[in-house]
Amino acid sequence: MSIPSAEATLGRPVEQAGTARLAGWRRRWSQVRDNRATEKTFAHAETGAVPSHCLGLNIQRVLDDDGPNGVLIEISEAELDRLDAREIRYGRVEVTDAVASGFERVVTFAAKPENFAPTPPAGAVVLAPYLRAVEAGFSALGPDQLELFRETTGPVPVEVIDAVLVRDEIPPGNPRDW
Repeated sequence: MSIPSAEATLGRPVEQAGTARLAGWRRRWSQVRDNRATEKTFAHAETGAVPSHCLGLNIQRVLDDDGPNGVLIEISEAELDRLDAREIRYGRVEVTDAVASGFERVVTFAAKPENFAPTPPAGAVVLAPYLRAVEAGFSALGPDQLELFRETTGPVPVEVIDAVLVRDEIPPGNPRDW
Protein backbone atom coordinates (compact mmCIF):
# COMPACT_ATOMS: atom_id res chain seq x y z
CA MET A 1 0.00 0.00 0.00
CA SER A 2 1.37 3.42 -0.91
CA ILE A 3 1.37 6.33 1.52
CA PRO A 4 -1.27 8.27 -0.52
CA SER A 5 -3.46 5.16 -0.68
CA ALA A 6 -3.11 4.64 3.08
CA GLU A 7 -3.99 8.28 3.69
CA ALA A 8 -7.13 7.96 1.55
CA THR A 9 -8.25 4.89 3.49
CA LEU A 10 -7.34 6.24 6.92
CA GLY A 11 -8.75 9.70 6.23
CA ARG A 12 -5.69 11.41 7.69
CA PRO A 13 -2.10 12.24 6.78
CA VAL A 14 0.48 9.53 7.46
CA GLU A 15 3.18 11.45 9.30
CA GLN A 16 5.59 8.61 9.98
CA ALA A 17 6.29 5.57 7.87
CA GLY A 18 9.27 3.29 7.56
CA THR A 19 10.43 0.59 5.20
CA ALA A 20 10.88 -3.01 6.26
CA ARG A 21 11.48 -6.50 4.88
CA LEU A 22 9.10 -9.32 5.71
CA ALA A 23 11.45 -12.26 6.37
CA GLY A 24 10.08 -15.70 5.58
CA TRP A 25 7.57 -14.40 3.04
CA ARG A 26 7.54 -13.76 -0.70
CA ARG A 27 5.45 -11.49 -2.88
CA ARG A 28 3.74 -12.79 -6.04
CA TRP A 29 0.95 -11.94 -8.45
CA SER A 30 -1.28 -14.58 -6.86
CA GLN A 31 -4.33 -12.69 -5.61
CA VAL A 32 -7.28 -13.00 -7.99
CA ARG A 33 -10.57 -11.16 -8.33
CA ASP A 34 -13.46 -12.29 -10.52
CA ASN A 35 -13.83 -9.17 -12.64
CA ARG A 36 -17.41 -9.98 -13.61
CA ALA A 37 -18.90 -10.99 -10.25
CA THR A 38 -17.45 -8.69 -7.60
CA GLU A 39 -18.10 -5.11 -6.48
CA LYS A 40 -16.33 -3.61 -9.49
CA THR A 41 -15.94 -4.53 -13.13
CA PHE A 42 -13.36 -3.12 -15.51
CA ALA A 43 -13.27 -3.21 -19.31
CA HIS A 44 -10.28 -2.86 -21.62
CA ALA A 45 -9.97 0.88 -22.34
CA GLU A 46 -9.46 0.40 -26.10
CA THR A 47 -11.53 -2.66 -26.99
CA GLY A 48 -14.25 -2.65 -24.33
CA ALA A 49 -13.62 -6.34 -23.66
CA VAL A 50 -14.29 -7.37 -20.06
CA PRO A 51 -11.49 -9.60 -18.74
CA SER A 52 -12.54 -12.60 -16.67
CA HIS A 53 -10.15 -11.98 -13.77
CA CYS A 54 -7.79 -9.33 -12.42
CA LEU A 55 -4.62 -10.20 -10.55
CA GLY A 56 -3.20 -8.33 -7.62
CA LEU A 57 -0.19 -8.68 -5.39
CA ASN A 58 -0.10 -11.16 -2.57
CA ILE A 59 2.36 -12.45 -0.02
CA GLN A 60 2.95 -16.08 0.85
CA ARG A 61 4.97 -17.81 3.56
CA VAL A 62 8.23 -19.46 2.48
CA LEU A 63 11.00 -21.14 4.45
CA ASP A 64 14.11 -19.11 3.76
CA ASP A 65 13.89 -15.69 2.21
CA ASP A 66 14.87 -12.15 3.16
CA GLY A 67 11.35 -11.24 2.17
CA PRO A 68 9.68 -8.52 0.16
CA ASN A 69 10.07 -4.86 1.01
CA GLY A 70 7.19 -2.72 2.13
CA VAL A 71 6.08 0.09 4.37
CA LEU A 72 5.28 0.19 8.09
CA ILE A 73 2.62 2.65 9.23
CA GLU A 74 1.46 3.07 12.81
CA ILE A 75 -2.33 2.87 13.03
CA SER A 76 -5.04 2.56 15.66
CA GLU A 77 -7.36 -0.44 16.13
CA ALA A 78 -10.19 1.53 14.49
CA GLU A 79 -7.95 2.27 11.49
CA LEU A 80 -7.00 -1.40 11.29
CA ASP A 81 -10.71 -2.21 11.13
CA ARG A 82 -10.98 0.26 8.22
CA LEU A 83 -8.14 -1.57 6.46
CA ASP A 84 -9.95 -4.88 7.03
CA ALA A 85 -12.98 -3.41 5.24
CA ARG A 86 -10.85 -2.12 2.37
CA GLU A 87 -8.83 -5.30 1.88
CA ILE A 88 -11.89 -7.44 1.20
CA ARG A 89 -9.97 -10.12 -0.70
CA TYR A 90 -7.25 -10.36 1.95
CA GLY A 91 -7.15 -11.61 5.50
CA ARG A 92 -5.18 -10.01 8.32
CA VAL A 93 -2.01 -11.92 9.30
CA GLU A 94 0.12 -11.34 12.41
CA VAL A 95 3.80 -10.97 11.36
CA THR A 96 5.42 -9.22 14.33
CA ASP A 97 8.19 -11.83 14.58
CA ALA A 98 9.06 -11.54 10.87
CA VAL A 99 9.83 -7.81 11.00
CA ALA A 100 12.56 -6.08 12.98
CA SER A 101 10.52 -2.97 13.66
CA GLY A 102 10.40 -2.09 17.33
CA PHE A 103 6.59 -2.13 17.09
CA GLU A 104 4.59 -4.12 19.62
CA ARG A 105 2.43 -5.59 16.86
CA VAL A 106 2.84 -5.82 13.08
CA VAL A 107 0.18 -7.15 10.72
CA THR A 108 -0.05 -7.57 6.98
CA PHE A 109 -2.69 -8.87 4.61
CA ALA A 110 -2.56 -12.06 2.51
CA ALA A 111 -5.08 -13.34 -0.03
CA LYS A 112 -8.02 -15.25 1.38
CA PRO A 113 -8.13 -18.87 0.13
CA GLU A 114 -10.96 -18.09 -2.31
CA ASN A 115 -8.87 -15.25 -3.77
CA PHE A 116 -5.59 -17.15 -4.02
CA ALA A 117 -4.47 -18.34 -7.45
CA PRO A 118 -1.10 -20.14 -7.54
CA THR A 119 -1.41 -19.98 -11.34
CA PRO A 120 -3.24 -17.12 -13.08
CA PRO A 121 -6.59 -18.17 -14.54
CA ALA A 122 -6.99 -18.02 -18.31
CA GLY A 123 -7.87 -14.50 -19.42
CA ALA A 124 -6.54 -12.83 -16.27
CA VAL A 125 -4.98 -9.37 -16.53
CA VAL A 126 -3.30 -6.82 -14.31
CA LEU A 127 -4.85 -3.36 -14.45
CA ALA A 128 -2.30 -0.75 -15.53
CA PRO A 129 -3.54 1.86 -13.00
CA TYR A 130 -2.90 -0.67 -10.21
CA LEU A 131 0.62 -1.42 -11.43
CA ARG A 132 1.38 2.30 -11.83
CA ALA A 133 0.11 3.04 -8.30
CA VAL A 134 2.17 0.19 -6.83
CA GLU A 135 5.34 1.27 -8.63
CA ALA A 136 4.82 4.93 -7.68
CA GLY A 137 4.32 3.88 -4.06
CA PHE A 138 7.58 1.91 -3.96
CA SER A 139 9.45 4.66 -5.80
CA ALA A 140 8.30 7.18 -3.18
CA LEU A 141 9.66 5.01 -0.34
CA GLY A 142 13.23 5.93 -1.19
CA PRO A 143 16.26 5.05 -3.27
CA ASP A 144 16.34 1.49 -4.56
CA GLN A 145 12.91 0.54 -3.13
CA LEU A 146 11.26 0.24 -6.57
CA GLU A 147 14.10 -1.94 -7.84
CA LEU A 148 13.90 -4.07 -4.68
CA PHE A 149 10.15 -4.41 -5.23
CA ARG A 150 10.78 -5.67 -8.76
CA GLU A 151 13.51 -8.07 -7.59
CA THR A 152 11.37 -9.53 -4.80
CA THR A 153 8.21 -9.80 -6.89
CA GLY A 154 9.24 -10.95 -10.34
CA PRO A 155 7.62 -10.04 -13.63
CA VAL A 156 3.90 -9.59 -14.13
CA PRO A 157 2.75 -13.02 -15.42
CA VAL A 158 -0.17 -11.77 -17.54
CA GLU A 159 -1.07 -8.91 -19.87
CA VAL A 160 -1.22 -5.42 -18.32
CA ILE A 161 -4.12 -3.36 -19.68
CA ASP A 162 -5.46 0.14 -19.36
CA ALA A 163 -9.02 -0.24 -18.19
CA VAL A 164 -12.13 1.74 -17.38
CA LEU A 165 -14.58 1.10 -14.57
CA VAL A 166 -17.90 -0.09 -16.05
CA ARG A 167 -19.71 -1.30 -12.91
CA ASP A 168 -19.30 0.31 -9.50
CA GLU A 169 -20.65 -1.12 -6.26
CA ILE A 170 -17.43 -0.27 -4.46
CA PRO A 171 -17.60 0.34 -0.70
CA PRO A 172 -16.52 3.82 0.46
CA GLY A 173 -12.78 4.08 1.04
CA ASN A 174 -11.87 1.39 -1.48
CA PRO A 175 -9.90 2.22 -4.66
CA ARG A 176 -11.90 2.92 -7.80
CA ASP A 177 -8.95 3.04 -10.18
CA TRP A 178 -8.23 -0.68 -9.99
